[in-house]
Amino acid sequence: MSGQSLTDRIAAAQHSMTGSAISKAVCKATTHEVSGPKKKHLDYLIHCTNELNVSIPHLADTLLERTASNSWIVVFKALITTHHLMMYGNDRLMQYLASRNTLFNLNNFLDKAALQGYNMSTFIRRYSCYLNEKAMSYRLAAMDFTKMKRGADGVMRTMNTEKLIKTLPIIQNQLDALLDFQPNSNELTNGVINTAFMLLFKDSIRLFAAYNEGIINMLEKYFDMKKNQCKEALEIYKTFLNRMTKLSEFLKVAERVGIDQGDSPDLTQAPSSLLEALEQHLASLEGRKLKDLSTATVNALVFLCVRPELQWSQLVEKKPTGGSGWQSKTMCTSTNWTHTTHPMAPAPMPVPQMVNQNTWKCPKVVFASGMQPSTHQMGGVPMMPAQTVMYNQPVLRPTNPFGPIPGTQMHFM
Repeated sequence: MSGQSLTDRIAAAQHSMTGSAISKAVCKATTHEVSGPKKKHLDYLIHCTNELNVSIPHLADTLLERTASNSWIVVFKALITTHHLMMYGNDRLMQYLASRNTLFNLNNFLDKAALQGYNMSTFIRRYSCYLNEKAMSYRLAAMDFTKMKRGADGVMRTMNTEKLIKTLPIIQNQLDALLDFQPNSNELTNGVINTAFMLLFKDSIRLFAAYNEGIINMLEKYFDMKKNQCKEALEIYKTFLNRMTKLSEFLKVAERVGIDQGDSPDLTQAPSSLLEALEQHLASLEGRKLKDLSTATVNALVFLCVRPELQWSQLVEKKPTGGSGWQSKTMCTSTNWTHTTHPMAPAPMPVPQMVNQNTWKCPKVVFASGMQPSTHQMGGVPMMPAQTVMYNQPVLRPTNPFGPIPGTQMHFM
């Protein structure tokens, strides 16, 4: 089916007669034409969200009424229009949608009119669940994770520990709902679902950027947390690793349908020794017996516990070409742990090369008092030959169970 149906034209004429410009624009944005909503209608509705004399409840209710249609095309386009306004409209609309007890109730939606209706109904149900979760996230956190300030001084990087541990699971739930859309590239066969997928792709990049920055902030605070907070943080980090795998599959679909690869983040996994180091610290707080530490784990602990300010790279940067996509560097993506800072941050101190590109090596630790630590104090890891770069008196975390003997000084040689 192509072009507006007779029903669409009659409905638009009725709204013209009643003088409801918003209802007419919503009707035209959600026609039976198998293509995404037209830009001119979306732009007009975005403009309406910024007008103080426009009733936001009326606009939202008009969109919700269109989801009562039996046509998968109309319902899908109503969801797309709502999502578009959530992303680019005034926050007044998002606040109103988040304040409603119910938003979209399409869990049982099914268009039986044609075979394509059966297939698309599945994605309509998943899409409506994501939009419900997006509104719920705003209600719980009082912020839109896809619009927040990012970077070294961004919201997630500067959030305190207690709020961070409460906020990260909310982001996880929203990302889960997004990834549950689960299309295959051969199912993106028409302009309607393609438009929805593109909006979801943009949300996934921005949502993961906020998620990633929150995880980095949490790990930087991990060794200062209480035992119960460490437990929660460890579970959040394990969940994060699983989400990276699912997001990678989602982005592969985007790549196969021709979305610019430069818009996708680098999802290289952090080394497994990082997770082991976190588990070792929690075990020490709980008084459990510690396993012998691997070389990689000790290396991770040196960075996490001794000089945490040297470990993290800037996550997401706007494309220098001015494009709409985002380029992202995932935390701990390189085994050499080199340091890059936010463009506005002060120049860092020189960092010794702790590890090479192929193998993890533990740095030699020498105590200024002349005392040499026994092998069990460093997990039985053999020492490297002394290097040329030295740091005096690094910051030692009091809760670090793997630190040197109290009262001594420590140098990286």
